[in-house]
Amino acid sequence: MKTYETYQSEHHKVCEAVANYSRTCIIPDMFPDETIAASQDDIRVIELFAGVGGFRIGLERASERFKTVWNNQWEPSTKRQDASVIYCRNFGASGHCNQDIATVSVDDIPDADMLVGGFPCQDYSVATTLKHSGGIEGKKGVLWWEIHRILRDHKCPPKYLLLENVDRLLGSPAKQRGRDFALILASLSDLGYNAEWRVINAAEYGMPQRRRRTYIFAFSNRTKIASKAADPWRWIESEGIMAASFPVKDEYAKRNDFAIEGSLPEISENFNAGKTTSPFANSGIMTGRHVYTEALTPDHAGLSILLRDILVHEAEVQEDFFIPDQEVGKWRYAKGGKKEKRINKATGFEYNYSEGAMSFPDSTDKPSRTIITGEGGSSPSRFKHVVKTESGRYRRLVPIELERLNMFPDNHTEGASDSRRAFLMGNALVTGIVERIGVRLANLI
Repeated sequence: MKTYETYQSEHHKVCEAVANYSRTCIIPDMFPDETIAASQDDIRVIELFAGVGGFRIGLERASERFKTVWNNQWEPSTKRQDASVIYCRNFGASGHCNQDIATVSVDDIPDADMLVGGFPCQDYSVATTLKHSGGIEGKKGVLWWEIHRILRDHKCPPKYLLLENVDRLLGSPAKQRGRDFALILASLSDLGYNAEWRVINAAEYGMPQRRRRTYIFAFSNRTKIASKAADPWRWIESEGIMAASFPVKDEYAKRNDFAIEGSLPEISENFNAGKTTSPFANSGIMTGRHVYTEALTPDHAGLSILLRDILVHEAEVQEDFFIPDQEVGKWRYAKGGKKEKRINKATGFEYNYSEGAMSFPDSTDKPSRTIITGEGGSSPSRFKHVVKTESGRYRRLVPIELERLNMFPDNHTEGASDSRRAFLMGNALVTGIVERIGVRLANLI
């Protein structure tokens, strides 16, 4: 079995080739009490909705030029701020803010070159159907406007943005497919930014988890990068930040371009009203409120990491992660296909329930399924991962394995409970995606 150390080394070699950038990819030394002096060559970073530091890990692996000067992590409605505690333990408390971002004055946020963040996505998540999602108007969706506030009101707003959200952002909400994304793009344009995006499945570029997310890179129209994006189609397909980081096949779907017109309230009210499909494909760029978009196909012929490559040896697994023999049937039922009558306990209403079967156990010859926040805990669930060991026993994934699926350092979330560590990884991103983008950015900025 390939060791995790070998897997890390091979991944870093892939990153080195992304932009023919000659340097050594390293995992950052995380000394809580150490601060690094700034230099003119630094790319100063603000990290919002920081979680346990996924963006920071990816960028600092990509280049020593990236220096996080301020970060914010606040989990509402909870007394235990586990993510904040873990972030400080790994990176130090300097520049860390554990406060609701809506209450933070822009005057308290230092100057920076780039703002990054996976702004909360519960309202667009696959955990709920689009029909029932609140979209950008929902409780968590409004946090986009906190990013907007910082860009609008800061005396020296960052020139670059790197943002992450779920892939369904491009089609939210159901009544106006793509409206939320149109609002984001239009508001960025009004603030003087261009923006490109790509929906990336990490596994399609050799990473160990099938996790699809929308990545947005925005850049001020006064930057050198903006001058390089004069040909939008060439930028999308071969020359842009996303294309250089994540190559695509020379198989281009029908192109679509259109303008986003009207004030933000008018866009909110009228954009794509009544349409059943979103006008946004999985790739695109917006300049001056004009959108160029097309569906692209990933092109990856190199290293691919499978679930088996990140598993620890059976002897290293705590006993409570093994599924007792008498519980295996419950797990098989949870993951099996169903067509059955069910009764609503509250109303007594009887209805037909059906769902498709899921693999039991999970195949270790493929990248893993997407980690979700409910991955932790010993109760049977169709969504939790289960692997079969060499001895024939079934077990759940341990926290280190979940960290590896997101390409975090081993034991990065140590100190929290096992179930909480699983929750934090369910909320995290695949740091290898950010690393590859960071390699390209460090070569251009």
